[in-house]
Amino acid sequence: MPRPEVLERIQSAEHDADDIVAEAEDDRDERIAEARKRAEEIRTDAEEEARDLKERRLEEAREEIDEECERVLEEGEQERAALAERAEKRVEEVTDHVVDLFQEDVHAQT
Repeated sequence: MPRPEVLERIQSAEHDADDIVAEAEDDRDERIAEARKRAEEIRTDAEEEARDLKERRLEEAREEIDEECERVLEEGEQERAALAERAEKRVEEVTDHVVDLFQEDVHAQT
């Protein structure tokens, strides 16, 4: 095989190799870009899911707090009503006692 033909084949092979390397680099860059895009999508989805979960848990906690608040208020109202009832029952007794004390003071002064 004559030298110019060999040189031409070598140059052609080098050109083909350069094309293969360039194509491989382009493919690599494209895959990296796709991977970064997918990673960003996954991160965004995970952040959104975390926000949703946080909101659901906050809402559940608020509901529990509201329920507990209602329970405490109801217990307080029941205790207030019981105290008011006991106090009402003692009004006559206390009034009689105060009248008796007043009468004793009046008799003691005379």
